[in-house]
Amino acid sequence: MIHLDTNYLIGLVTAHSPLQPILFEWLNTGEKLAVSTIAWSEFLNGPVTRQQVHEASAILEARIVVFGIFEAEMSARIFNQTGRKRQRQIDCFIAATAICARVPLATDNQKHFLPFVAGGLQLA
Repeated sequence: MIHLDTNYLIGLVTAHSPLQPILFEWLNTGEKLAVSTIAWSEFLNGPVTRQQVHEASAILEARIVVFGIFEAEMSARIFNQTGRKRQRQIDCFIAATAICARVPLATDNQKHFLPFVAGGLQLA
């Protein structure tokens, strides 16, 4: 299982995205993909077509992981550990969901997520 950051989710359904070969290789080898409800919300904020939403939903097979109490606690922990930077709060939510699920996160913004590795985040 690999959690996707929003940019990978967009790449999943955008024609000619440079991320598609990586994503399709994972899918072809049987890897399951998931997203947090936070990344899903960012994706739905668009711009996105109804067809793209349908395609992403079909590939994810309902693996949209709820941001709950444990994720909120983990998010607060890594937010505080990494300097309390408000511009990274959404990234903390997405990272915390992957940490709690004990799966790596695929992101095209690795520099945004590298500070969370010390808190337990694995990057794909």
